[in-house]
Amino acid sequence: MSPEVGELDEVAFAEALAADQDEALGMLADLAGATDERLRALARRLAGRLVVELARSGPTRRRGVGKVRRMPYRPDGGDLDIDASVDALAIARAGGSPPDPDELRVRGWVKPGTALCLLVDRSGSMSGRPLATAAVAASAVAFRAPADHSVLAFASDVIVAKSQETPRPPDLVVNDLLVLRGHGTTDLALALRAAHQQLDRSRAARRIAVLLSDCRATVQGDVHEAAARFDELWVVAPEGDSVEAEALAASVGARLVTVSGPSDVADAFAKLAEM
Repeated sequence: MSPEVGELDEVAFAEALAADQDEALGMLADLAGATDERLRALARRLAGRLVVELARSGPTRRRGVGKVRRMPYRPDGGDLDIDASVDALAIARAGGSPPDPDELRVRGWVKPGTALCLLVDRSGSMSGRPLATAAVAASAVAFRAPADHSVLAFASDVIVAKSQETPRPPDLVVNDLLVLRGHGTTDLALALRAAHQQLDRSRAARRIAVLLSDCRATVQGDVHEAAARFDELWVVAPEGDSVEAEALAASVGARLVTVSGPSDVADAFAKLAEM
């Protein structure tokens, strides 16, 4: 596959890809973190191209009809909803202090379409197939909701590869994920709360959190409470290691599918959308 320092034999890789797509993509994901700078760059470029091709094999998002709805306050969110904010305003007036923004509500125009937030579990073993699967999932999210998506990677902390309101090319997000390596504990409750914060910034009529994880939390926290707060939660669990994910999905009414590798991601998203 790499006959010389800084080289990548694309013919050999094409043969490996034809023999076992998931195995080849997993190998390429590992090469994307190689110590040799030229080999690393070649692997990332090739991985990015293949990841996009896989992600685009699924259907695109549907467009909906916009509507006005009540939302948490933000300066550009719309007109203040007096009825929904009256208690906060009365308390502030009685105390002679500004109202608490978290207690205020506005009414604003909701953009049609769907907002997505992808949560990638990078705790434990994050290499090979799992790494390639995460990269394809990130590209699939970007393809389905190009103007309204976010990508978070979590273990004991949360890394924002792309925030909901900030445009960022999908290939850069994929590259960031390809350099991740698994480590640390799993604070699933923290990750779910971070996803809430991202989706709260969206005005989309439909807001979905996509959790790519075995859902095996190793840090204390109310995972059930955080998961139950989503309008929609999709769980994508590894095939053969989905017991905890199935239990969480059943307890909060989430949709769940399992995948064996990166080539399953597009079909998994299509199945989740049809459930």
